[in-house]
Amino acid sequence: MNNLKETKKTKEIVILSGKGGTGKTSLSACFSYLAERAVVSDVDVDAPDLHLILQPRIQESHPFYGGKKAVLNREKCVLCGKCKELCRFDAIIYNKDENYYKIDLPFCEGCGVCSRFCPAGAITMEDNLCGEWFKSTTRMGTMVHARLEPGGENSGKLVTLIRRESQKRAEKDQNPFITVDGSPGIGCPVIASLTGADFVVMVTEPTVSGLHDLIRIAGLILHFGIPCGVIINRFDVNPQKADEIEEFVSRGFEKENKNSGRSSFYENKISLLGRIPYDPDMVKAQIKGLSLVEYCNSKTTTIIKDIWNKIVSNIC
Repeated sequence: MNNLKETKKTKEIVILSGKGGTGKTSLSACFSYLAERAVVSDVDVDAPDLHLILQPRIQESHPFYGGKKAVLNREKCVLCGKCKELCRFDAIIYNKDENYYKIDLPFCEGCGVCSRFCPAGAITMEDNLCGEWFKSTTRMGTMVHARLEPGGENSGKLVTLIRRESQKRAEKDQNPFITVDGSPGIGCPVIASLTGADFVVMVTEPTVSGLHDLIRIAGLILHFGIPCGVIINRFDVNPQKADEIEEFVSRGFEKENKNSGRSSFYENKISLLGRIPYDPDMVKAQIKGLSLVEYCNSKTTTIIKDIWNKIVSNIC
């Protein structure tokens, strides 16, 4: 990922949120439509839902393997019970009625201890099929997306794969933009979606948790030194809290150094991209499988278009 930004020509815009339910995916769909010629990426691999609006037609499907899982060969097993004794994750089950051992795969962490110490060599470590990734066509252009199985490993690796494939397609078709619908939070898949991005859009809501999680994700983005901006969605639900968020964006924030125990003031260098009001048409558009800017022309869509123009002006 280190040379991703150096080799690409297409501008990559990542849309994130500190928490779920802020409207991140709804706005991602709007920006993908306004970009006109974008490659669309859904890297929220644990809970993808951009496909509900874009309705992709899958052209290619590929398996995704992440980590290893233990596989037990019953014909070789001598029923010594060593594997069950050593497994710290309770992934080895003994069936008393039929007198055999089996591996409960959802509990297997792929550590390999059972395979290493099995005296009969009955256990091998094999690639674990964690999910699938896809290349699809949509009314907005090419879409690269994925689905990780519940409990699937290496979500960050899958995010990196999707971003690389999106970049290849964008370079091939000379698309000016890649819009990336990211995961909420600040975990591994979010970090994997940030590296090499040209601009990050943070979508928040005027709530206590919305501000708290915005501060966390802003700290992460500023750590990577990526230009970014904030959208306050449904600001009119709680105007006072929306004002607090705008104040945070404008003044900077205190960040505690865990090693020294001291706090330092950081200038945010974050722009306020805009405030979007609560709009029932957003839900109506989604029911019809459309982004809001496709569904109607309104005061809200005008605001979203103005925000998109600000994003473009920040990276072009």
